Amino acid sequence: MTQPILLFVLSYAFGCINGAYYLSKWEMGKDIRELGSGNAGAKNAGRHLGKKGFFFTVVIDAIKVFMALLIVNTQIEIGEMVIILCAFGLLIGHIWPIQLQFRGGKGVVVLLAVTLYLVPVAILVTGLVMGIGYLLFRRFTIPGLISMMTIPITTWVTGHSRIYSIGLLCMLILVLLVHIPNSRKEERKLKTT
Repeated sequence: MTQPILLFVLSYAFGCINGAYYLSKWEMGKDIRELGSGNAGAKNAGRHLGKKGFFFTVVIDAIKVFMALLIVNTQIEIGEMVIILCAFGLLIGHIWPIQLQFRGGKGVVVLLAVTLYLVPVAILVTGLVMGIGYLLFRRFTIPGLISMMTIPITTWVTGHSRIYSIGLLCMLILVLLVHIPNSRKEERKLKTT
């Protein structure tokens, strides 16, 4: 019983490593959460650090997911439930990192990296839907959120476990809950900067 708890705590700790925050501190000496949208995520990093900042934020956030899940998978007799709970720990750590006073990113990259690790085919479907959505609307945010909704569906349709399908659905719901209410606030803040 203690091993799953320790793995969850370890996953939360990995999740707390926020690429956008540390890159902005290193590159500009500034807290990314005080700039632009106020979000410590790849999109805001891209606005203030350019394409390189966006890219490296995504890479850092994806690497932390892969490292944590690889560690979890090396443990003896770890079932899918523990893996998905640790994935949830990564997401919670990213959104509410303790060392950043619980103000992190919105978890999109973490959700996508977890999906890539657990159900790679779901990322292909998500990318296809995103590409079509971008061609139709010439925007990323709404098509991106809609494309992420395919993740639990694809997981279920392709015969992956119910635990992964439900777990990824719960993670998606959390990302949407964190993302949607703040989108209007971000737009207002960006117009004033």
